[in-house]
Amino acid sequence: MLAFWIISVITTLLVITTLLPRSKRTVWWVRVWDFPRLQQSAVALLLLIFSAVLLPASAWSTWLVVSVQLGCGAWHFWWIFPYTPLAARTVKRYRRKRDEKHVDEHIRLLTVNVLEPNRDAVELTQIINNERPDIIVAVETDEWWEAQFSDIEDDLPHVLRRPQNNLYGMMVYSKWPVTNVEICELVQEGIPSMHFDLQLPTRTVRMHCVHPAPPSPTENYKSKQRDTELLRVAKRAKQESGPVIVTGDLNDVAWSKSTRAFLQESKLLDPRMGRGIYNTFHAKIPLMRWPLDHVFHSEHFMLVELKRLPPFGSDHFALLTELALRKQT
Repeated sequence: MLAFWIISVITTLLVITTLLPRSKRTVWWVRVWDFPRLQQSAVALLLLIFSAVLLPASAWSTWLVVSVQLGCGAWHFWWIFPYTPLAARTVKRYRRKRDEKHVDEHIRLLTVNVLEPNRDAVELTQIINNERPDIIVAVETDEWWEAQFSDIEDDLPHVLRRPQNNLYGMMVYSKWPVTNVEICELVQEGIPSMHFDLQLPTRTVRMHCVHPAPPSPTENYKSKQRDTELLRVAKRAKQESGPVIVTGDLNDVAWSKSTRAFLQESKLLDPRMGRGIYNTFHAKIPLMRWPLDHVFHSEHFMLVELKRLPPFGSDHFALLTELALRKQT
C-alpha cells in the first residue's frame, strides 16, 4: 500500500508538470517545464518499472496509474523525438567526394556562452586553437573576456564588440569581413543582438546573433520578451533571399512551442533534427541538461560537422557547427 501511494504521488506530480506547458501562460514557473522533457521521459520510464515490480497486476488502480505514466512518457517523447536518430534529418549531410563540386565555401562556426564570472580562459583558448573556427560568437562576455580574446584577432581579425557586465555582453570574431552591421536591443534595454553580412570570398551570408533573457524568477518573470525577440529575428530571416544563419544562446530548448514557432516563421532548418539533442547546458550538472545554444540556417547549406565541445569552466558547452554553402544554381 505504501509503495502504491508513493508511486501515485510522484505520478501525480509528473502529470501536473506535463500539463503545465500546455497552458498559454508565459510566467516562468510554467514555461520552465518546456525544458526537462528528456528528464520527464526518464521519470515516466522509472515509474513504469517500479509499478511493474512493486504493484499488483490484478488491481485496477495499478493499470490506471500505469496508463497515466505511459501517456506522460509518450507525450514527452513525442516532443523530443525529432531530435533523436530515429527521426528524419531536415539538413542534408555533406559528402566530400559526392558534393564537393556543388559547394562554394565552408563555414566553421563556434557558438559559446563563456559564463561571465568564469575566469578560466586558457581551456577555451585551447579549444579554439584545436578547432580552428572561421567565426566565433561568444556571449556573456565582459571587458575581461575581451582582453583574453585579444590573441584570437591574429587569425580572426574582423571583430564586433559589445562587452557588458550584466551577463549579456556579446562578441563576434570572424575570418572574413563583416558589413552592414547592426548592433541593437530588439526588445529589452541592455540585451543586444548582432546582425551583419558575412563577406565570404564568393558569397554573402546574413547572420543574426542573439541572446535573449530567459524566463526566470531573477530575470524576466515571463517569457514574453524572449519569445518576442525570437519572432522578430525569425521575421528578419524570412525576408532574406540569400543564405542566413541564426545562432546564439536562445535560453530556449529546441522542442519548445516558441522555438517551433521560430522555425515555422523563419523557414530555417535545425541541423540537429534526426541527429541528436546536443545538450549544451548545464555543463556541471549532468542530470539537468538540455539544448540552449542553437544554430539555425537556410536551405542553402549542408551539414559537414556538428559537435559539442569539451567543458572549459562555463555552465555551457561550446557548440561547433561546420556548414557547406551550396553553389548558386
